[in-house]
Amino acid sequence: MRYSLEQLETFAAVARAGSFSAAGRLLGRTQSTVSAAIGNLEVDLGVALFDRATKIPTLTEAGQRLLREATEVLDRCLVLDAHAQSLADDVEPRLTLAIEIPYNVLMPAFTAFAERFPFVDLDVRHPLDGDVSALVLTGEPQLGIAFAQPGYARELDFVQMGKLVMVHVAARAHPLAALASVSFADLHRHRRLAFSAHSERLPTTEYLGATQCWRAESYLALLEMTRAGLGWTTLPRRLIQRELDSGELVALQLDAYPHTDWLLGVDLLWNKTRPPGKAGAWLRAELARFKVSETDSAGHPTTF
Repeated sequence: MRYSLEQLETFAAVARAGSFSAAGRLLGRTQSTVSAAIGNLEVDLGVALFDRATKIPTLTEAGQRLLREATEVLDRCLVLDAHAQSLADDVEPRLTLAIEIPYNVLMPAFTAFAERFPFVDLDVRHPLDGDVSALVLTGEPQLGIAFAQPGYARELDFVQMGKLVMVHVAARAHPLAALASVSFADLHRHRRLAFSAHSERLPTTEYLGATQCWRAESYLALLEMTRAGLGWTTLPRRLIQRELDSGELVALQLDAYPHTDWLLGVDLLWNKTRPPGKAGAWLRAELARFKVSETDSAGHPTTF
């Protein structure tokens, strides 16, 4: 075999990123290094992988076909690495999790874990900028639990645990709270308080723009700013149910979705290249079986 796995990784990165320069940023290499690697791979394979006639290189027909093969090779390498690492049979003394959703949802699973592995320490991390997938990709947390996002990295695997309701809210004294029905134009006129990881990525967030937007990495920071009347925000209902029940916060009824709850999927994430030990494997299986659910406004469970 004349070509290397590094060349195949570069090939897949260029195809995923859309350009040599973007792939270089992903891989931490210069554009010239990436370009040379692709050129050498084309020589080794005897075919052109990218059409360079346009400003942005596009996959040739041969490149499209071989990309599938290259991706399978790389995926098999991940499986091989994971299999080799899984041969270690000791119970790890510590597990690290990155969690984005309200913690109270997960307490039954954690209670079961504490009973099954009483001497394994558990560290719960708050993800940088709210991006759980980026933290799990580093391999430091063995597991991540987060609201679903599109386009996870190839090294990550996931399973959906269920769905939770997100609500748009404002303080009782905020002008939006007095409106029986709130339009997108009404939202745009007031400061938005946004969770950093979700401010632009989740479905329908393109409608939630505002002239002013403050961002925070913590739901608790958003909750305190909303309580202070600094703006409106979107939070998991399970996190603020007491504030809603007491009237301290008011759920904003959007006229665009009068009969629809905003449901977000919750994903359990792990890095395929860094399989957990016995305790981590048990907790992953337990969380994969665990259903994250609540009752929607129509009285139906969000997860079946």
